[in-house]
Amino acid sequence: GEAVQKFRSWFKLYFRETDKLLFFLCLCASAFGMLLVYSATKNGATKLIPSELRTMIIAVAAGLILCLLISFLDYEVIIRLWPLVAIFCVLIMCALFIWGSAPPARPDARSWFDLKIFYFQPSELVKIGFIITFAVHLDAVKDHVSKFTTVLLLGIHALIPIGLVMATGDDGSALIFMLMFLGMMFAAGVHWGYFAAGFAAVAVAFPAIWALGDKFILNQDQKNRFLAILYPDLYAKNEAFQQNRGIGAIGSGQFFGQGLFNGNYTQSGAVPENQNDFVFSVAGEELGFIGAIAVLVLLAAIILRIVINGKRANDNASYLMCMGMASMLAAQVIINIGMVLQWLPVIGITLPFFSAGGSSNLCVYIGIGLMMSIYRFNQKTPVANFRLQRVVTRFST
Repeated sequence: GEAVQKFRSWFKLYFRETDKLLFFLCLCASAFGMLLVYSATKNGATKLIPSELRTMIIAVAAGLILCLLISFLDYEVIIRLWPLVAIFCVLIMCALFIWGSAPPARPDARSWFDLKIFYFQPSELVKIGFIITFAVHLDAVKDHVSKFTTVLLLGIHALIPIGLVMATGDDGSALIFMLMFLGMMFAAGVHWGYFAAGFAAVAVAFPAIWALGDKFILNQDQKNRFLAILYPDLYAKNEAFQQNRGIGAIGSGQFFGQGLFNGNYTQSGAVPENQNDFVFSVAGEELGFIGAIAVLVLLAAIILRIVINGKRANDNASYLMCMGMASMLAAQVIINIGMVLQWLPVIGITLPFFSAGGSSNLCVYIGIGLMMSIYRFNQKTPVANFRLQRVVTRFST
């Protein structure tokens, strides 16, 4: 009937306006990730579908639903709700101090809520909230973004989530927030002198941070993770153990890999957390250099698509949100891959779309939904071709 016809017309319009390429790339990445997670967990599973893969499937399915729902909404409505977003983010992080739990894999950090189905890490959701609120802040001060007081207030804005995340023991996520802050500040056109001054200050302060770390920032375990990069043999039984095994797995895959479900390291469980933070080692071992490059190409394509959409956006706030999302994904990819290849210390950062983490997969699709909303509502409506005749105004003669 008429209702069905209207629905078809609406669906055709939505399908035409939505970012099909970004959605398809994300689906491909998640499907690829599920395949790697299944390979990494199937031997130790007691059921047909391993628990880690089941969690990932549930998180991705829920994330896809939320992604599509958010893409229906005009992102300008979401922007106008930024005060509620900010309050929610602060409250959910503060709730960790009361109800926070530490999963078996991370007993040192009370950064999760135990939802029984899976552990939910609210900092993943707060990343999306930060993208929204910080983009609004940057847009509001765009005419004087390089003024000292403006940069100071922007820094305070960023320190709120960074401080809350660090207080729960999740230093890895705090680093991602810092890199998102820098990426969005750069995209907003903040003068390069602030970045140079910041990097110089860190370089000068690092020796003091290292010396006094036990009392303030870096404990001995964290120091050892840095030292393990320089001296992997000395720390082979402890801090460098996981990375040494990961590199061994990737190296054994050579160019074409040992074959899916056939990797010696992967199938014997020799690489700890290879379904999560070290899932890249599964691709490298079983699918070889070709598989590892495929992972990187997929992730690079997703990030590039988001950047392109941001460049095409009609307003500054949506551009900044796209740059924030791209910065978040790029930071996690660089840190995760650097961690697996022993270029960076192990700090517990998931590989977006590929790691088994439920929180990461759910929340990254919430962010993708926001990106699809920006794409959809920035589509230019074709100008109607019409002619005005006999228009009479008060200025007519």
